[in-house]
Amino acid sequence: MAHRVDARGLSCPQPVVMTKKALETIELGTKPRPSAGAEVSDAPPTSEAIEVLVDNRTAMENVSRFARHSGYDADVQAGEEGDDCYIVRICVKGRA
Repeated sequence: MAHRVDARGLSCPQPVVMTKKALETIELGTKPRPSAGAEVSDAPPTSEAIEVLVDNRTAMENVSRFARHSGYDADVQAGEEGDDCYIVRICVKGRA
């Protein structure tokens, strides 16, 4: 199961900062702590992926760009038609 960072309702740079902290947490092998106003799942620290939920295109682009520039594989799934929700899946094991 992947770590899940719920950054819906937050404007940039908050989703990127939360993603960075989650990635650091996984790399250090510690349990993630939720940021103010956000939820992080209780997935084991050995998870190989992080799913970041955002609700606007700008945040989706910024989170995926940050992940790729940091050397991770990042894929984006759009919400259903009419739904402004994106899931950015970052593969931690795929780091370059």
